[in-house]
Amino acid sequence: MSKTRVWCYCLLAGTAYSLSVSNLVDGIPWGLFAWIALLPLHRVLVGVTTGQAFRRGWLAGFLTFTGTMYWVVTAMHLYGKVPLPVSIVLMLLLAGYLGLYVGLYAWGFVRLEQRWPAATWIAAPCLWVSLEYTRTHAFSGLPWGLLGYSQFQWLSLIQVANVTAVYGVSFLIVLVNVSVFLLTRWVLTDNPQRTFRPWLPLAVTVAALLGAWLYGMSQLHVSPVDRLTVGIVQANIDQAHKWDQAYRVETLERYRRLTETVSPRSELILWPEAATPFLFEQEPGYRSLVTEMTKNAEVPLVFGSPALRRQSDGTPYLLNSAYLLNPSGEISGRYDKQHLVPFGEYIPLQRILFFLDKLVVGIGDFEPGPGPTLLDFERGPDGRHTRFGVAICFEVIFPDLVRRLALEGANFLVTITNDAWFGNTVAPHQHFGMVVFRAVENHMAFARAANTGVSGLIDPTGRILTATPIFVERAVIGSVPLGAPSTVYTRFGDVFAWTCVIMTLILLSFTRFIDSRFSTRRKGARHA
Repeated sequence: MSKTRVWCYCLLAGTAYSLSVSNLVDGIPWGLFAWIALLPLHRVLVGVTTGQAFRRGWLAGFLTFTGTMYWVVTAMHLYGKVPLPVSIVLMLLLAGYLGLYVGLYAWGFVRLEQRWPAATWIAAPCLWVSLEYTRTHAFSGLPWGLLGYSQFQWLSLIQVANVTAVYGVSFLIVLVNVSVFLLTRWVLTDNPQRTFRPWLPLAVTVAALLGAWLYGMSQLHVSPVDRLTVGIVQANIDQAHKWDQAYRVETLERYRRLTETVSPRSELILWPEAATPFLFEQEPGYRSLVTEMTKNAEVPLVFGSPALRRQSDGTPYLLNSAYLLNPSGEISGRYDKQHLVPFGEYIPLQRILFFLDKLVVGIGDFEPGPGPTLLDFERGPDGRHTRFGVAICFEVIFPDLVRRLALEGANFLVTITNDAWFGNTVAPHQHFGMVVFRAVENHMAFARAANTGVSGLIDPTGRILTATPIFVERAVIGSVPLGAPSTVYTRFGDVFAWTCVIMTLILLSFTRFIDSRFSTRRKGARHA
């Protein structure tokens, strides 16, 4: 195959993948592209060495994540003040790193095809999931744009995530891609001695899809004992003005006005991450304005604000925190973000990368919080307690982190974020689509407040109850069910992903065994 055709096939795969995880809700079923996105990649892996496979897989992955993560340039250049050429280079380096995972998949696929072709159809989805799971945790983790997220609108299919997390949906998508590829190759092969028959992979694929769909249909019901009415404020504060002291009063006035529109009917009000353009605990003058709003609303308020703390030696540091104020304006709880954004909120390996400042301009270096923390408030005439967990911004893309909040005994879940960094790109929509999966995985309702959107409410089955447009000033109100039961995933975590990892290691190890047996026989034949 010529280099031009290889490039075209890899570009086709990358484009289909990128479109599938765009998560734009505008009537076009972009997620359908995921079911064929890997076909062009598998086509360029026919008859090549494992080294060639890795390079072609990396190219497809590089193109994929260039299209998926292009918004990094906006975040770094437009808002982080990084020069445009540097921003582009850094985004391409990130895409190159993420492309390595697709390269490893291609390498493993070809190795299996060469050594144990009868097992490729089941080994390939296991390998893909293993690499997604590795990407979720390696080097702090970056599970953005996992293949399964492409299906966030297909509720009957994705309910399997309450057993397998998002990885199970990725498994099904890769299983379909591989089975269709094997069938197509079998039909188009001229070799009359074809011994491989694709009927078993096809039968298993159809059975898996049917089983996932039937299971999903059985899960698409919510019988809440109780419901909570939540008011969400999307103030749409321009990132360029967010920390400008000249705009503080204007910012707080906007929050006051929007809060008043939802407070009469709400039992809880949410503001987004870093909503206060000041350190809430450190500036009593501005703090009093927020507490006064809460007293007037007579409703508990959740909002984000940095918290200043000091090391034992007096060195100051910041926490990215979510505060809960009771109707009297007093702090009744605080959660400190535990999974920080590398190069945005802190510099990893700072002793080695001492020459780097944070790529996104902020107000200081942050430290991680202590771990899962639930916030609690009273509501109703009987003063019944309601508990919820908070994931701040980047944290919501990590399935296990959110699972641990649910496992602590939350009645519902909250995420607050400032997606203004993304600009007018697909990133806010991608981010919102991941929240759908966190709701499904734990069968627990989610409320999301975002500075510039998308803000909204999601029920325990992943159904989007409310979703705002991006970059508009908006206050919305709705109710979510409480007390959803814990799921298999909530209780046991990433058992499915680990099963795929173990299966992959066993299958790839067996190919080494086949290599050694073949090498021994070849040496024996030469000696004879």
